[in-house]
Amino acid sequence: MSEFNFNNKTFSLLENSENGKVNSETVFKYKQEGNLVTADYYGGTIKYGKIIANLSNNTLNMLYQCITTENELKAGKAIAQISLTNNHKIKLTLNWEWLGNKNESGISEYIEN
Repeated sequence: MSEFNFNNKTFSLLENSENGKVNSETVFKYKQEGNLVTADYYGGTIKYGKIIANLSNNTLNMLYQCITTENELKAGKAIAQISLTNNHKIKLTLNWEWLGNKNESGISEYIEN
């Protein structure tokens, strides 16, 4: 079992690649049951999004989908490395990729609020 607990945790963006859709106004609300981690996200450029992930040690293997404020439907996958900050907040560093014909990718970082 992982040392990390995502249940009822809220996260926000620290940094995102230029081709990412999430911005500093987007809020992520996580839930966890065993190694199953899910999140709803919304705000800023995102009307609504959903994450489903498998937690293994200090890694989240994620699939995500969202609809943007421009009514663009997007889906992707990511591997998130989990770490703890000096003040014991969870930090996620995602290597992500949009699914689709362009397969754009990037890196983003999120911090527990």
